[in-house]
Amino acid sequence: MSQSHENHIKHLKQTVKVANRAMSMGRHPFGAILVGPENQILAEQGNINTLNHAENTLCRVAYTNYSTDYLKQCTLYTSFEPCCMCAGSCYWAGIGTVVYGMSEKRLLELTGSNDENPTMSLPCRDVFAAGQREVQVYGPFPELEDEIVKDHLEFWKH
Repeated sequence: MSQSHENHIKHLKQTVKVANRAMSMGRHPFGAILVGPENQILAEQGNINTLNHAENTLCRVAYTNYSTDYLKQCTLYTSFEPCCMCAGSCYWAGIGTVVYGMSEKRLLELTGSNDENPTMSLPCRDVFAAGQREVQVYGPFPELEDEIVKDHLEFWKH
């Protein structure tokens, strides 16, 4: 099922709530959700640590619990553009669509050269383009920037 712009916004707002929960537990404020073909939320995941990002952790759970045929019909929503590790996880899990709120480039502007978040200048579209199957990508959504950035402005001050 193709998602409307309104559904993209609704689900991206949910990733912000998941990111806020992660931050309340002392983790980096990133969140991801997996949405099924009938527009139902199948799973949510906040960031755990530098190696266990919200997206790649969610992909491992999804791959363990759903068939690749099913995952091709699913959409992973994430507050920020997936890094190359997380884009690779989406690709290998077989997820069909990725939607993100803000770009990795914008994240670097927020975090600077923070050792806890060494961003890479490698857009997820480039990672997916190097693969053998198509992954649809939507993002960024500038109208959500203030909402997404709020927790990050506070978090990266410390």
